[in-house]
Amino acid sequence: MTKWTDQIPQAARDYIADRRLDEVECIIADIAGVARGKAMPASKFATQANYFLPNSIFLQTITGEWADNPSGLFTEPDMVLVPDYSTATAAPWTADITLQVIHHAQDQQGIPVPTAPRNVLQRIVDLYNARGWQPVVAPEMEFFLTARNLDPNQPVIPPMGRSGRRAQGKQAYSMSAIDEYGKVIDDIYDFAEAQGMEIDGILQEGGAGQVEINLAHGDPVRLADEIFFFKRLIREAALRHDCFATFMAKPIEGEPGSAMHIHHSVVSTETGKNIFSAADGTETEAFMHFIAGMQNHLPGAVALLAPYVNSYRRYVPDFAAPINLEWGRDNRTTGLRVPISGPEARRLENRLAGMDCNPYLGIAASLACGYLGLVEGTMPRAECTGDAYNIETDLPYTLGDALDLLEGDAALREVLGDEFCKVYDSVKRNEYKEFLQVISPWEREHLLLNV
Repeated sequence: MTKWTDQIPQAARDYIADRRLDEVECIIADIAGVARGKAMPASKFATQANYFLPNSIFLQTITGEWADNPSGLFTEPDMVLVPDYSTATAAPWTADITLQVIHHAQDQQGIPVPTAPRNVLQRIVDLYNARGWQPVVAPEMEFFLTARNLDPNQPVIPPMGRSGRRAQGKQAYSMSAIDEYGKVIDDIYDFAEAQGMEIDGILQEGGAGQVEINLAHGDPVRLADEIFFFKRLIREAALRHDCFATFMAKPIEGEPGSAMHIHHSVVSTETGKNIFSAADGTETEAFMHFIAGMQNHLPGAVALLAPYVNSYRRYVPDFAAPINLEWGRDNRTTGLRVPISGPEARRLENRLAGMDCNPYLGIAASLACGYLGLVEGTMPRAECTGDAYNIETDLPYTLGDALDLLEGDAALREVLGDEFCKVYDSVKRNEYKEFLQVISPWEREHLLLNV
């Protein structure tokens, strides 16, 4: 009989080799991208084919409250969670020898739960596959290392570096700046190696304590799994060195925000060739259709790419964040950038997504827009060859407006799944309502005695 440990990746087998595996964490991502699930002794996991978790976890907000169920029912039926052994990976920061395993979320008839974010992304990939296409993505992860913030009423500040000074902004690509918190970076590398995950590069970004990690291109679901794992890995590495890692879109006033840029290409499953490039190396109509899909449907997708009220603080003109739907070749002021590449690597970079998005949903929404463009066969607006920062756009600037645009894009809702969209809308409107009940320091400072 095959043991379950024979079905896991080599890196996980290497991690537990000659050591007693103590615990297995059985996890899935909720709407926010938070890991939910159960931890159990490895001996029990070995004898259990699946376990149960209430489907109501997809109605839980980031504050822990419960959104209204759009179906009107709140009976909390159990989902069946089935391990995806290909995702097994180490949790190298734990005291005991522990593995993490992402699970498939199914209903009791074995059908994928439509509100599970990982299933939403798989749904989009399946739509591509049904037309003979395989989408390929390459995400970039930006985040901040900060000093510990134990009082939410106090502003977030940069961490203390090894020099004894706090990290400085405006030091993009500086090797000295990233060396300031080199011990955290070393642990990130060590944890990633133990987990069998490849880092394409690490660099200092423009913000104080802001870091970017690039991942190699590949399958969308696998890379979303990696980002899901990386967020936890990075937080754990930071905590080891008396600082926090945050993936908020805009954690520090006056500093740039953190994005999750997503590079996209599409390969023919029949030929193995990039459908964005013709045999002579020129751009194809399919490439133009993909760009047009982004321009036409991204306004509705922003609610998934910028999922919190804080997300829209990143969309500030001339602050290193694109706030437009223009496209251009090697133009970082456009929301849609065509990087320099050879024909085989021709791709489109979506620069709108924030790092605070659920990676499954952010990648799903972005791919859904491109898919609709390929299917609809529309053409994009003319290329922007100048500064796009000052061009007016149809993008929303508040979460409420973004949710309204998602509600109004019937084609996008259909490919994402209408049941999922209803649940997502309920969760996000609940969060938005909670936010509007909080009085901010700005209001107390400027309105208390002046109005």
